[in-house]
Amino acid sequence: MSLPFDLPQRPRLGISACLLGEPVRYNGGHKESSLCSLTLAQHVDFVPLCPEVAIGLGTPREPIRLVGDPSAPRAVGSTRRQLDATEALAAYGRTMANELSDISGYIFMQKSPSCGLERVTVYQTDGQHAARSGRGIFARAFCALRPDLPVEEAGRLDDPVLRENFLTRVYAFAQWQALCRQGLSHNAIIAFHSRYKYQLMANDPVQYKALGRLVGTAGEHPAEELGPRYFSALMAALTKRATRRTHSNVLQHLCGYLKKHLNRAEKAELQRLIEQYRSGIVPLVVPITLLKHHFNGHPDRYIAQQAYLQPHPEALGLRNAL
Repeated sequence: MSLPFDLPQRPRLGISACLLGEPVRYNGGHKESSLCSLTLAQHVDFVPLCPEVAIGLGTPREPIRLVGDPSAPRAVGSTRRQLDATEALAAYGRTMANELSDISGYIFMQKSPSCGLERVTVYQTDGQHAARSGRGIFARAFCALRPDLPVEEAGRLDDPVLRENFLTRVYAFAQWQALCRQGLSHNAIIAFHSRYKYQLMANDPVQYKALGRLVGTAGEHPAEELGPRYFSALMAALTKRATRRTHSNVLQHLCGYLKKHLNRAEKAELQRLIEQYRSGIVPLVVPITLLKHHFNGHPDRYIAQQAYLQPHPEALGLRNAL
């Protein structure tokens, strides 16, 4: 079968530099993530950034923290309040959002006053109360300008469901970037949607139907207008996590393409594995592997180009724990 994740170049991902083992934290240390530095680095090219070092705070340095209104906090020194890095961090976030136009995702350091995506501690001015509802200054400014970009915190990637979802989005984003470099056209958008049909069905069945209707009106809109509108909706849909129920529904749809080729025992085996997956007895990779085996023996051109059967490199083993 073809490999839908094949790309002309490896995806590039922004990442908090401390996660790759760079000694850039306030105390001169790091927060190396073996998932990032050892596993993912075999498949993607990282662009490491440390906003606090980039704006000149140095290493080691006085730590900063978020203070004030959780919806619009300031990033100030933990002992010297006159050290206010808010505007510099926000400006750097906007600059890098524009400069890193070719990245396909970003992995942020959790809980960081500059890079945390959510649940960052925000202290009140009295110093006695705190709320864990903030977002890092750099991350907020960066993400505001790149709303479609797949982003995640390193700590959340320890969850196999979140990890698989994030990498699915990264490779979809990279595929779209490759398409845009070749030039948007109505046919290209329709082909891309066709490729992601079953992945969409697994992640968000409601949006799967809505996007099908949108693509069905492709001829009514210029490709350069339809493309960004379609892709924003696609990325929002893929952010929703697939469930055992929605995966099982997709697996049943794929079985339909084999009904004329398999004997009764082979069909029964497929159904048994899908039911075992739905019940939580076996991981998703088990019925997927058998389906791919049967499609190798009975090729189908439409199924061969479906991203769902291999949305990311098989070597990552992301579906082994789903």
